[in-house]
Amino acid sequence: MTDQPLALYVHWPFCVSKCPYCDFNSHVRESVDQERWRAAMLADLAYEAAQLPGRRLGSVFFGGGTPSLMPPATVAAVLDAAAGHWAMSPDVEITLEANPSSVEAARFADLARAGVNRVSLGLQALDDDALRLLGRAHDVGEGLAALNVAQAVFRRVSFDLIYARPEQSLPAWEAELARALSFGTEHLSLYQLTVEPGTRFATLAAKGELVLPDGDAAAALFEATQAMTAAAGLPRYEVSNHARPGAESRHNLTYWRYGDYAGVGPGAHGRRGGVATVRRKKPENWLAAVDRNGHGGEAEEALDPRDRATEALLMGLRLREGIVPDPAVVDEAAVERLVAQGLLERRGTRIATTEAGILLLDGILVQLARD
Repeated sequence: MTDQPLALYVHWPFCVSKCPYCDFNSHVRESVDQERWRAAMLADLAYEAAQLPGRRLGSVFFGGGTPSLMPPATVAAVLDAAAGHWAMSPDVEITLEANPSSVEAARFADLARAGVNRVSLGLQALDDDALRLLGRAHDVGEGLAALNVAQAVFRRVSFDLIYARPEQSLPAWEAELARALSFGTEHLSLYQLTVEPGTRFATLAAKGELVLPDGDAAAALFEATQAMTAAAGLPRYEVSNHARPGAESRHNLTYWRYGDYAGVGPGAHGRRGGVATVRRKKPENWLAAVDRNGHGGEAEEALDPRDRATEALLMGLRLREGIVPDPAVVDEAAVERLVAQGLLERRGTRIATTEAGILLLDGILVQLARD
């Protein structure tokens, strides 16, 4: 047993449509057997809880897919079951990702009554042309109406924006971000648009029909983002996440600080006591596995200490607070070189990436790792 709170991730894989930039485990289905899915989620959760007895639950995160499409009764059933398996922290953080459609916003009050106390809203842009490019079903007006409902219903609200979009200028992004900051939410997730393999955007980019800002332009957008959010009191605490002090996502901090988390639902990953877990990805395969085995697991792998330390390095350097380096994994000479180059900084016993270093994070990680 450990005193560190456990995090629980619940994956709901269904969406109304597939966005052209999305490489998440999301699927469009004409119908979903809600009773069967609820029973399978509870079975998968019970199996995972049996592997992690005696823990205290610090956070729950419903991700997807589009978990705001889940019936509130299913959300309530999962939370009730989780509270039966584990002790809940008095201030447990329960987040649900939501699309800002009027249909889903109408469910917000029921989701709050089910136990959700934090919502992460996928606005993605405050520009109607950009929303059409991104394949979103809502327009700016509908998105802001959903944000107003969320702020009235939930104690804690975050929303996402995507920038470095095709033909997006620095002044246009600064105006859009200033508008976003004016809404007064405690947390923003601000992602640069990337082209992921296997997406429709990847097909368009290969044809030359989708051109993103070049490296210098993207860096200028990133730097403006850091300056504006810091000035507004929502500094970066992770590569793409900004929050008022104390309003950071406690669930995501568990990932980045390499704590234990249980993952249930199709494609969900977990880490428990040095064991990496993964669920079957395709919804139908996951359901069949639950029916057959009582859980949807595909693999469980015990990680050796070096693999665990490397994962902790990969996750921890995403955080502004950085890490205490493990000498078995981190090359001290590389640390000195990167500090001299202004890409890392020392904070007592910790090392952290500078804002310049964030732009080169993948390369830094390669240099730091010992052979």
